[in-house]
Amino acid sequence: MITLDNVRKEYSSEVAIGPVNLEIPTGGITALVGPNGAGKSTMLTMIGRLLEVDSGTVTVGNMDIASAKSKDLAKIISILRQENHFVTRLTVRQLVGFGRFPYSGGRLTTQDEEIISKYIDFLGLRPLEGRFLDQLSGGQRQRAYVAMVLCQETEYVLLDEPLNNLDIAHSVEMMQHLHDASREFGRTIVIVLHDINFAARYADYICAAKDGQIAAFGRAEEIMRDDLLTEIFNTPVQVIEGPHGPIATYH
Repeated sequence: MITLDNVRKEYSSEVAIGPVNLEIPTGGITALVGPNGAGKSTMLTMIGRLLEVDSGTVTVGNMDIASAKSKDLAKIISILRQENHFVTRLTVRQLVGFGRFPYSGGRLTTQDEEIISKYIDFLGLRPLEGRFLDQLSGGQRQRAYVAMVLCQETEYVLLDEPLNNLDIAHSVEMMQHLHDASREFGRTIVIVLHDINFAARYADYICAAKDGQIAAFGRAEEIMRDDLLTEIFNTPVQVIEGPHGPIATYH
């Protein structure tokens, strides 16, 4: 379980996140949704200790992330940010191999190589593993980054808008991969999503943020309501029943 207890981050007297009190269950996918500026990415990066909290505590598993050693934290939690600045002359396999660094320290063992191959195959990257990153499409590159964080083999995986710059078909493909990863590998995946309908379709839980606060938390059917989404997104929303569950439409 991931627990945020009275977590607060202040940017100025007018702009602040929190206090946030939240429990994210172990297992499955929890989607963080909400309008722009709601604090979704800030919450995610505080959980991953890429951003220091001003007050409160964040616990991942049984570990207080403020006092945890980096090498210990890297074995239970992995994070993929929106901005990735890897050298483009890395191959796909080299990039995925970075996920083993907390264990190998850069000296890959035979076991590490087997684990790298496992996630390359899982994301369908075998035909691309020898290609350089700048030779890939946006969707292929994003799959390589996700393979890297999965290769770290942490129980908790944090993803900040991994569907950015992907078209609908590649977004569906990515969410299916993440859904399968949560089941097949027993991962707890926390993901910032821009599209509430992808959250409703693939997430086990939805956490809706607004103005730096948690506006609602629950299963998709509890969150996908006209009145609740209209209030969260400040625009009229109608929820209809689609072939795979509820769909939000905007008016």
